[in-house]
Amino acid sequence: MTARIGVVTFPGSLDDRDTQRAIRIAGAEPVALWHKDKDLKQVDAVVLPGGFSYGDYLRAGAISRFSPVMETVIEQAKTGLPVLGICNGFQVLTEAHLLPGGMLGNDHLHFICRDQKLRVENAETAWTGDYRQGQEIHIPLKNMDGRYVADQYTLDKLEAEGRVAFRYLDVNPNGSLNDIAGITNEAGNVVGLMPHPEHAVEPLIGTGRTDGLPFFTSILKKLVNA
Repeated sequence: MTARIGVVTFPGSLDDRDTQRAIRIAGAEPVALWHKDKDLKQVDAVVLPGGFSYGDYLRAGAISRFSPVMETVIEQAKTGLPVLGICNGFQVLTEAHLLPGGMLGNDHLHFICRDQKLRVENAETAWTGDYRQGQEIHIPLKNMDGRYVADQYTLDKLEAEGRVAFRYLDVNPNGSLNDIAGITNEAGNVVGLMPHPEHAVEPLIGTGRTDGLPFFTSILKKLVNA
């Protein structure tokens, strides 16, 4: 039976179609989910894609967090539903308190778009199992509010528990504390990151590499072997 992975579209989502394509390439069935619908259509996992939901008014992700679909996502994530938040989706996850900390404007106050080198710090989450711990990958990055921040207690807790999933290498593109590019919750089913793995699944697009594809093959294998 084919795994079904939902992709939520909010007003202002830009990368929902790209994410659906990445899921299809990995061998799973993408399922379009609308922000006003509470029904997740019995999907096995959910991706919150990148973009500028609600124009990033108030704070990036602050309005989307209250969308009807998020009521169900929050409820089911707490009972084990795998959820991946990419860029704006990561911002939504912090606003929904499914992940700790928050996102602020880039420290240089400019939008950034570049190929970014990352190190995989945690290869044991539902979304990172096809990576190796310590593996260095290249993933496209594009954001305006990508600076990850948290209080010192939270940062120490994330580091001590191995919940930093990805870290920026060579350059910190937005001023994120501890060079954090992505984190996971305690259970490992919820992951958020600022770079865009859906743009690195085919050799002809993005970085010209397929370093982002393991996100989607990881969750597929996790679901199939569950």
